[in-house]
Amino acid sequence: MKICYIVAMEAEAQPFVEKFGVQKIEGAFDPLPCQLYEHQLSKEDSLYIVVNGRQHSSSLIGCEAASITVLKAIETIHPDLVVNSGTCGAFKKNGAEIGKVYIGNGVMFHDRRVMGDDKWYTQSIGNYPLSERSAEIAKALNMPMGKVTTGSSLDIQPCDLKVMEQHGGELKDMEGAAVAFVCSLMNVPCMLVKSVTDLIDGGENTFEEFSRNLSLASEELSKANVKIVEYLTRH
Repeated sequence: MKICYIVAMEAEAQPFVEKFGVQKIEGAFDPLPCQLYEHQLSKEDSLYIVVNGRQHSSSLIGCEAASITVLKAIETIHPDLVVNSGTCGAFKKNGAEIGKVYIGNGVMFHDRRVMGDDKWYTQSIGNYPLSERSAEIAKALNMPMGKVTTGSSLDIQPCDLKVMEQHGGELKDMEGAAVAFVCSLMNVPCMLVKSVTDLIDGGENTFEEFSRNLSLASEELSKANVKIVEYLTRH
C-alpha cells in the first residue's frame, strides 16, 4: 500500500518526518518547491510525505499550493490513499481543545461565494467525498471526527461563520477541501487528519494563538499519524 501524506508547513511535518526517519528525495518535483520524503514501511507498504515547500522564506500555505502539491504527488507516486495532515481552528463550544486531533468526516469550502443557480453553488461549496475508511479508523483509534471547512485566510469573517454553521462545519483549515477536490478528480481516496492550534470562539488573536500552539499541535498530530499509519499497514 502506498500512503501519501500531504502537509502544508514544514513545522507540521517535522515531528512525523523525524519519527519515521524518512529519506528526503532531492529534486523530486523540480522546479516546483514541494518536497518529497519516502520510507519503506515493509515489503508491501510505503510511506510518502510531501510538503508544500517554501517561497519568500516562508512555508507555502493555502489552497493554491495544496492543489499543486497533491496533483504532482498523485501523478508521481500513484498512491492508494492520500492523507491531508495539518493544523486547524475549532470551536471551544463543541469541546475542542488545543492539540486535540480529529479525523475529518466531511470537507467543504466556507469562503467561496459564487452567486447563481444551485449547480454553481454546489460547485463553490464543494462537499467532496472522503475515504470510507475514515470512520473505521477513527473508531478503532478512539479519535473524534469533525467536518472540515476550508478557506484561503487565517482569520474568519462573520459570513464564513454563517456558512460553517449552516453546513455543520467544526474544523477550519486552509488546505483540506483543495486536497479533497484534486483527489476527487483523480479518483484517489482521501483522508483528513487535523490538530487544533486555535479556538475560533476563544476570544484570542488567531495568529498569536496559532503561533504559540503550533509546536504542540504538530507533536500531537505526529502521534496520531503514527497510529494511523500503523493501523493502515496492519488492516
